[in-house]
Amino acid sequence: MARSDLFAGSSVGVQSGRLATLAVQEALPMSIARVTEITASSTVSFDDAIAQGIARADKTLRHVEGAWIQEQKVVVREGKIAEYRVNMKVTFVLAD
Repeated sequence: MARSDLFAGSSVGVQSGRLATLAVQEALPMSIARVTEITASSTVSFDDAIAQGIARADKTLRHVEGAWIQEQKVVVREGKIAEYRVNMKVTFVLAD
C-alpha cells in the first residue's frame, strides 16, 4: 500500500518526505484489543452457531470487532447430527 493510500481521507500530510509526528498520533490512535475463546452450539447449522456465539459475546463484551472460527464439530446421536458446535476466538477492543 502506498503511503498516500494509507492516509487518504485523513488530515495527515507528508512534509518533505517525513510525516508530521503530531498529526500521525492524532489520526491513528492506539487501540488495545483482547481475544477470548468461546464455544457456541446450534441444532440448525454451523452458521447459526456462529451467529448465536457472536450475539452472546456482544451482550457481554463491548466493541466486538471480529472472530476467528477455530474449530467446527458435530454431535451425533442415533446416526444423525444433533448439534453443530463451533469454537471461536472473539476479538474486542478494550475501552479507555
